[in-house]
Amino acid sequence: MLSDHFIQANGLRLHYYRRPSDKPTLLLLHGLTDNGLCWAPVIEALGDAFDIVAPDARGHGLSDAPEQGYSAGDHAADVAALIGALELERPILIGHSMGGMVATLVAAQHPHLVRAAIFEDPAWFDAAQQPPETRRQRAAEWRADLLASQLLAHDALIAKGRANNPNWSDAELRPWAVAKQQARPQVLEYIEHEAPDWRAAVRNLRVPSLLIIGDVRRGVIVSPEQAHQAQMLNARLSVAQVADAGHSIRRDQFSSYMAAVRDFLAGIAP
Repeated sequence: MLSDHFIQANGLRLHYYRRPSDKPTLLLLHGLTDNGLCWAPVIEALGDAFDIVAPDARGHGLSDAPEQGYSAGDHAADVAALIGALELERPILIGHSMGGMVATLVAAQHPHLVRAAIFEDPAWFDAAQQPPETRRQRAAEWRADLLASQLLAHDALIAKGRANNPNWSDAELRPWAVAKQQARPQVLEYIEHEAPDWRAAVRNLRVPSLLIIGDVRRGVIVSPEQAHQAQMLNARLSVAQVADAGHSIRRDQFSSYMAAVRDFLAGIAP
């Protein structure tokens, strides 16, 4: 049964959901303005085979929200501290978007804490292609959209999400809408920070890793060319491509996404 808890980690009171088990642990890291419950369908699909922990990142969900400190490095430090505070035994990380970049950093910087990692269209941006003014403008636009969404009633926000993503199930849309209403505007500071060097992080991976990419026609971050480059940087990284999926790969094509995840996990977990 899924339950929720709070714990002190890295100087913050972090909120997390857990479906406990004596099986290997999965630590699920959500994307920007999502929350831990946005993994609900994945938790349901894998809950019988794993101990699952799904935290709300700082400023998201019910976790503490400092006024500043939302870089990928800040989030990675929170995750490392959370692993220690909960005494998790080398969890397998699964991260989407921002959470995918954070998972990359944690796996690269703390290989002793992590058993393996899965990156769902991670935020592997090239800093040179995003000058400061572009980042500030994008953050401002996203912040305005978030604040406008928070003025909507819950059902109206779900309707907005369904209009933009007609293939998403209600099981995806309901927690997505709650997450948008909970996210504090300062979390968009994440976008304003210069992107970490994803190539250096990938090169430093010391654990088995899977990169799941979608369809470039659907507006994904990681292109097939980037994915190939990542594989050339590190032989521990494998790639799975899901057809007709946008940035939220699991929400667009859940069955294909889960097939890739299960195939990878079958070779990792005892």
